Amino acid sequence: MGTFFSEPGWLFLTVTAVLGGTILCKLKTSPGQVGRKVVCLAGLWGGACLISLSLFWGLVLFSLSYFVMYTYFSGQELLPVDQKAVLITGLWAVINNAGVLGLPTDGELIPMTEYKRCMAVNFFGAVEVTKVFLPLLRKSKGRLVNISSMAGGVPMQKMAAYGSSKAALIMFSSILRQELSKWGVKVSVIQPGGFKTNISGTSQMWEKLERTVLDNLSPEVQEDYGQDYILSERSFLNLMKTSTDPDISPVLLDVRHAISAQSPFAFYAPGKLSYPWLCFASVSPTGIFDYLSRKIHTYSKKMPRVLSTSNWENEAM
Repeated sequence: MGTFFSEPGWLFLTVTAVLGGTILCKLKTSPGQVGRKVVCLAGLWGGACLISLSLFWGLVLFSLSYFVMYTYFSGQELLPVDQKAVLITGLWAVINNAGVLGLPTDGELIPMTEYKRCMAVNFFGAVEVTKVFLPLLRKSKGRLVNISSMAGGVPMQKMAAYGSSKAALIMFSSILRQELSKWGVKVSVIQPGGFKTNISGTSQMWEKLERTVLDNLSPEVQEDYGQDYILSERSFLNLMKTSTDPDISPVLLDVRHAISAQSPFAFYAPGKLSYPWLCFASVSPTGIFDYLSRKIHTYSKKMPRVLSTSNWENEAM
């Protein structure tokens, strides 16, 4: 108790408050993801210090952590216009944002035409556009920003075609980030969570996709799954309309940061819980992740026809 009210204690409390206030002021112009990372890292680091060490040394390390983060994020200031070589080359940034979702259903049911369509638009389209404009980006030492998805880093049921194409885009961007660094080109990937856009399509589009799925299934597969199960996947469309966020400003803020900051991030994850999910999917044991994923993403409880029969397990044995 006496240490807390000692002069060193008050001194480092003051230093911590000043540095913390300065960082919070700088974060007003930074994307939301940056703020969340700073608050989480500072809170965890400071809490660990205060718990495991004496108050004096805890405050020393807590203040130091704030200082290090402040120094790092000072590189996130936006570049002035005169530092962008747009007038010379005519191009500073390329943003690949095209994407199609396809019909979210079990990977076995998705026709090969839908796998190819997702790859053609979500991956090969971005690759082709990038290759066309890279000579100009290299001259301006500009920015390449690829809009991927949280589904490209987090395995999500019903999204085998979409998630695979977005995962390919993430890997492509990561490799280009390394290769283009010698040219001074910065490459960023944005992995948004659930935002309300037109990517889910319309009811008429889903009816067409459902007919395509049914027409391409073998009699055996259609018998095992059942038409009712396939048509019930439409509930995913209703989920996307009701659970996604209509405010896309977090995505726009991250895009602005990626093309304008002095030191943009390699990865952005705008959206509620998108960043924690990406981290959890990367480090958690597969058994734990699969269990929690099944518990959380239960938008439809309907089972394939053959699995809903009472004697299925006995027949399998």
